[in-house]
Amino acid sequence: MTTKPMTARALGRATLERQLLLRRSPMKTEEAVAHLVGLQAQEVRPPYLALAARLDGFTPADLSDALEERRVARIVTLRSTIHLHTADDCMTLRPLVQPARERELRMFRKGLAGVDLERLCALSRTYVEEEPRTPKQIREHLLAEWPDADPQSLSIAARCGLPLVQVTPRGLWRRSGGVRLTTAEQWLDQEPVATPAPDDTILRYLGAFGPASVKDFQQWAGLTRTKEAFERLRPRLVTFRDEHGVELFDLPDAPRPDEDTPAPPRLLAEFDNLLLSHADRTRVVHEADRGRNWQVNTAYLTFLVDGMLAGLWTLAESATGSTLTLEPFGKLTRAQRDELVAEAERTAAVLEAPGPVTVDFGTVRT
Repeated sequence: MTTKPMTARALGRATLERQLLLRRSPMKTEEAVAHLVGLQAQEVRPPYLALAARLDGFTPADLSDALEERRVARIVTLRSTIHLHTADDCMTLRPLVQPARERELRMFRKGLAGVDLERLCALSRTYVEEEPRTPKQIREHLLAEWPDADPQSLSIAARCGLPLVQVTPRGLWRRSGGVRLTTAEQWLDQEPVATPAPDDTILRYLGAFGPASVKDFQQWAGLTRTKEAFERLRPRLVTFRDEHGVELFDLPDAPRPDEDTPAPPRLLAEFDNLLLSHADRTRVVHEADRGRNWQVNTAYLTFLVDGMLAGLWTLAESATGSTLTLEPFGKLTRAQRDELVAEAERTAAVLEAPGPVTVDFGTVRT
C-alpha cells in the first residue's frame, strides 16, 4: 500500500492507457467491449465512434456482426442509460445495478397507484418473449390491465423490472431500425443469474478507468454504498492520493505511464464513457471546459488534444462528399492542428464517410 500522490495529468495518462486511447489496440471488438466494461449507447452511433478511436483495424461491420450474432447487445445498465455490453456482461451487470432501477422507479410511484408490480413484470415478460415488442406496444398492453395508470410510468416499470434488450436491426451500422424489446434471457439464450457482489466489477472498472475513488466508481455505475466492497478489496489493491487528498484505489500491476507520455489526438463519441466515469473529471477535462461538450438534451462529439478535452467536431455527409468540422476550445499549435486533421481524416475513413472528405476548422455549435 502507498499514499503516493498522483497529479491530475498522471491520472489522465493512466486512464487514457486503459481506455486504449494512448495507442490503438489490436483487440477484437468483443474483447474491447468487455475490457471497457461496456460502451455508452443511447444512440446508434456512439459505440462505433468509441471503437474507431480505440481499435486498430476496426470497421463498423465488426460491431454490426457482433450485434447480429448476439455476442453483444444494447441494454439499460450504468447510470440508467443504454449501454452496449457483451452477452455475459448483460446478464451480470443488469442485476448488479438493479438497486438504481428501483430508485428510479420510486420517482414514478404516483403514476403506478394500484399497480401490482410483480404482475406487471410477469405480464411484460410473457408479452415480449412471445416476440420483440415496441415500447408503444408494451405500454398499450399494460394499459389494458391498468387503464387508470400513467402510461409512461407503466413503461418505466417494465424497463426497471425486467432486463430488456434492444434487438437488431436496432444498433446496426447504417441499417438501424426502431426500438423493439425482449428479455436478455430470451435474446441471448442464457439463464438468469443471481445478483453478484460488486467486487469483480470494481476490479474491472479499475482496470478500465483507474486509479479511482469510491465516488468515481459510484458515478460510473450509478450505485451507492459500495465503500464496504472497496474495503474488502483493499488488501488486493494499491492506493494513491489525488491533488486534493482523495484516496484512489488501483490494481497493483495496472499501467501508470509517466505523465509526460505523449497522448495523440482522438475524436470521441457523444457522451463517451471517458468523460462520464469519474466524479472528478479533471484528469481529462480542464476546469474551464466543464460543460462545454453538452447542453440540455444535446450532446456534442468531442476531441482530445494532449490527453484533454479540447473541442467539438461534427461530420456532415452527402452524396457528393463529406465535411468534418473541428471546433477547438482554444488555440492549437501548428503541429497539434496537423495531427488533429490527420486523425479526423482517419476517423472519416473508418466511418465510411462518402468521399471526397474535407476537414476544416469552424463552428460546430448552433
